[in-house]
Amino acid sequence: MATFLTPNRHGYSVRFSPFRPEHLAVATSQYFGLTGGGTLFLLEVTPDRKLIQLQNFNWSDGLFDCVWSESDPMLLVTASGDGSLQLWNLSNSTTSPQIFHEHVKEVYSVDWTRTRQVQLILSASWDANIKVWDPTRKTSLNTYLGHSQLVYNAMWSPHLPNTFASVSGDGTLRIWNSLNPQSASALCKAHDAEVLSCDWCKYDQNILATGGSDGLIKGWDLRNFSQPIFYLSGCEYAVRRIQFSPHSLSTLASVSYDFTTRIWDFKHSSEALEVIQHHSEFVYGLDWNAHKKGELADCGWDSLVHVFSPTSAKAQFSRL
Repeated sequence: MATFLTPNRHGYSVRFSPFRPEHLAVATSQYFGLTGGGTLFLLEVTPDRKLIQLQNFNWSDGLFDCVWSESDPMLLVTASGDGSLQLWNLSNSTTSPQIFHEHVKEVYSVDWTRTRQVQLILSASWDANIKVWDPTRKTSLNTYLGHSQLVYNAMWSPHLPNTFASVSGDGTLRIWNSLNPQSASALCKAHDAEVLSCDWCKYDQNILATGGSDGLIKGWDLRNFSQPIFYLSGCEYAVRRIQFSPHSLSTLASVSYDFTTRIWDFKHSSEALEVIQHHSEFVYGLDWNAHKKGELADCGWDSLVHVFSPTSAKAQFSRL
């Protein structure tokens, strides 16, 4: 396991580069995101399995999420507590980022379209709004209204054009056509609690999952929202983030406020295959490495970033 300490910064989001398997970005905040500034760290996993800092970029407010461009390996977007998005050019550390500022409360989630044809950014905010941005324009293309409480997460479908999912403190999962901002195309009461995270299966366009403050992970089929297609239980506190594996249809990982990172196989069991507890505070950030089977990164409020290969994932992928 490779580990990096983000001094006096609490980790909120970690993302591997889609272009370079050894590079990852970490979005952090001072004072647990309640006050102070934020720092974006660019890290590298060295051949001898050390995690070193290449660059860092400071912002005047906390950074709660980050995502890499899918078209340019030197571009990266962060989401901030001041309601703005920052588009950073990593090739020039002295240049100020491009700012997108329309949200009036914290931006808690950003995502970038997975297709090479269209390059769009998705932002979700505590102002209950979702926005879509063209990175070459200063104003948003559309605003999506419908959630009655803060929106924690919004994610583009990796398969379906112009489609994204969002989850909110109002307990719902909503599916949107980005060309129709007036209303969601589908709505599901996903949890009897706040829904903090959602993600799409990488191998089946109809499957996605949600994670809630009730400690549950639920799977959903776009064609029938009447009941979940799977329940995963075991987290003692809120599930902060979930992510399907890029190398397996039924494998996903989660991080939780119970200080754990868990690996699941929804076709195998409703219980975790593996429970990893190498953080001493809330775990917030999570990402699979698309270039290396079974490699995962997480980060948390204990200021630690880990890059590691869970035993269960290594065993599973060795059989593939």
